[in-house]
Amino acid sequence: MRRRDVLKAAASLAALAAPRIGRAEKASKLVFVPTEDLNVLDPVIGGPRSMRNHAYLVFDTLYGIDTNWMAQPQMVEGHQVEEDGLTWTLRLRDGLRFHDKEPVLARDVVVSIRRFAARISLAEALMAATEELSAPDDRTVRFRLQRPFPHLPEALAGPGGNVPAIMPERLAATSAFKPVGEIIGSGPYRFLPEEHITGARAAYERFPLYQPRVSGPVGFTAGPKVAHFDRVEWLTLDPFSAMAALRSGEIDWWEAPLHDQAEGVAHDRDITVISQYATAMGIMRFNHLHPPFDNVAVRRALLGAVDQAEAMTAIAGADRAFWHDGIGLFGAGTPLANDAGIEVLRGPRDYQAVRQALTHAGYNGEKIIVLAPTDAQGIRLLSLAGTDQLRRAGMNLDLQEMVFGTELRRSQNQAPPDKGGWNAFFIFMDRSRPNTNPYGNPWIRADGLAAFPGWPTSPRIEALRAAWLDAGNLDEQRRICTELQMQLWQDVPYIPMGEYWQSTAYRKDLLDVLPGCFAVFGVFAELREFQ
Repeated sequence: MRRRDVLKAAASLAALAAPRIGRAEKASKLVFVPTEDLNVLDPVIGGPRSMRNHAYLVFDTLYGIDTNWMAQPQMVEGHQVEEDGLTWTLRLRDGLRFHDKEPVLARDVVVSIRRFAARISLAEALMAATEELSAPDDRTVRFRLQRPFPHLPEALAGPGGNVPAIMPERLAATSAFKPVGEIIGSGPYRFLPEEHITGARAAYERFPLYQPRVSGPVGFTAGPKVAHFDRVEWLTLDPFSAMAALRSGEIDWWEAPLHDQAEGVAHDRDITVISQYATAMGIMRFNHLHPPFDNVAVRRALLGAVDQAEAMTAIAGADRAFWHDGIGLFGAGTPLANDAGIEVLRGPRDYQAVRQALTHAGYNGEKIIVLAPTDAQGIRLLSLAGTDQLRRAGMNLDLQEMVFGTELRRSQNQAPPDKGGWNAFFIFMDRSRPNTNPYGNPWIRADGLAAFPGWPTSPRIEALRAAWLDAGNLDEQRRICTELQMQLWQDVPYIPMGEYWQSTAYRKDLLDVLPGCFAVFGVFAELREFQ
């Protein structure tokens, strides 16, 4: 096997895609098993990882994110910045079309931005700094700003739990808090609603009018996207069925088997396993609206109960090559990650001292309702490990297990825990969100009911996030994020539970699956050919 650089000529792009199937008889279809069932279709509404992966099949975004966490043009040819950063002019690529065959126009983009900005905090901050957003002609989008906003491309790029997808004006006019009536994007694949069965399957077909970029940095969601397959089919399977189907060749790609499941197929000569495919950070999220976690002293006391190494071992095994502890606000190795205050999570755990701290804070054994999914296995293992640590700290727990979709809906409930609400849950941020800055990490947001479920309030956290928006150089951004991490330990909107490497497994005739990413079906790094 030899490697070649990405070919830049448009005529050559038709031969490229990632992932791709090597065997000619299978080249027309890819069968994929996602981490959980696809039950959220609107990319702006947000939801689990399956929705995000679905969104990047069907929709396109104005910018993508490369492997250096930099925004790169995707639907736009590029942009011009004038008037000392107060005017940004974006020019759309020629030939963009929606799946209903209508052209993508600047007015579609303007309405789409207004819709997704209501759900994406960095885009919301951009709109707060915008005096006028307009479409001077069919291919031009113009921002006139009240103040410079150096992170504008990142605000329009994603990826995240809510995807900044461009859709037709008639759909983008829908409230950001109500799902659109049709799933029509302008990406490389068209969603087939008539084949979607919740809890079972989803299907997509190649959109022949899609025109990929012809150049640019490649990785994550940046770079040319080429639909190498005529069809992509998703099957919702339990882990045992997925393992058997991968071995038999009934499926091509199993997105995220747990560590022991990946080891179970790693010795099959027809299967490739990438053990360090993409990272995910676990968190323990508190409900700040109701006792006992409306009391910051209770939340701070639990910093002494969390054992990140123990939690990550439960998910990824004893080998430290597959996980990190000592994790604070951002993922290991990302530009703004730091060790400020991390000693609060290091050292031996003294559960007797935590019990005393909880009593001193006013906790008197009240029941704590913790939500956990039955069908998202990684989150379930994290939940079991975390609740065991809380029990050792003396908390009276009621672990309520349900399917992940139900848990997501329950987490939105602001009612008291005994009336349909909750006290805590555990969840992962995978690196593709990306958790690399104060706006890419949505769980640090702390402006009350506008924040993510849990609804923390911290004027100091919000002031530091606002300061980061205005920071133009990396040194200043790092200083601000060091302060922000110290504030995390003071206000405790959540507690980091560690970070681990997720695995992926696929048949050996599937090529160009890129580590460090999530399942993007049309981004490639290099052409590989068999000699």
